[in-house]
Amino acid sequence: MKTSYTLQDLPSIAKEIIAIVNNKTLLFYGEMGVGKTTLIKEICLQLGVLDNISSPTFSLVNEYQTAENESIYHFDFYRITDETEALDIGIDDYFYNGNWCLIEWPQNIKNLLPLDAVEIHLSLNDDDKRTIQLN
Repeated sequence: MKTSYTLQDLPSIAKEIIAIVNNKTLLFYGEMGVGKTTLIKEICLQLGVLDNISSPTFSLVNEYQTAENESIYHFDFYRITDETEALDIGIDDYFYNGNWCLIEWPQNIKNLLPLDAVEIHLSLNDDDKRTIQLN
C-alpha cells in the first residue's frame, strides 16, 4: 500500500491499515511533524479506544482500552538514548502479548523490534498531502 492522503482521509486510511495488516505491531517512521501521532490516534479511534489518546513522549508508553476492554499500547521512543531503557520497561512483554503495539521512532530500538512487525513510512509532500507506505 502506497498512497497520498489529506487529514480528511485519515479515517479511511486507518480502516484500511487495520484491515490489511497481518500483525498487530506497527512501526511508524517519519520526520518530526509528519503526522505519526495523528495517524495513531485515528487508528486507535477506529479500534474503539475511548480514552484520551496522546503521545507518550516522556512516559515511553501509554495504554489505552477499547470498548471491548482490549489493550492497545502506544510507544514513543524519540527520547530513547539506549535500548536498555526499553528493556527496563519490559518491552518484550508488550510485543509478544497479542495486543496492538503502535510504535513511534522505532529506529531507536531497532535491535529489539519483532522481525514480523509492519513498517509504516510517512512523508510530507510539497502539496501539503502526506504519503504513506506500508512494508
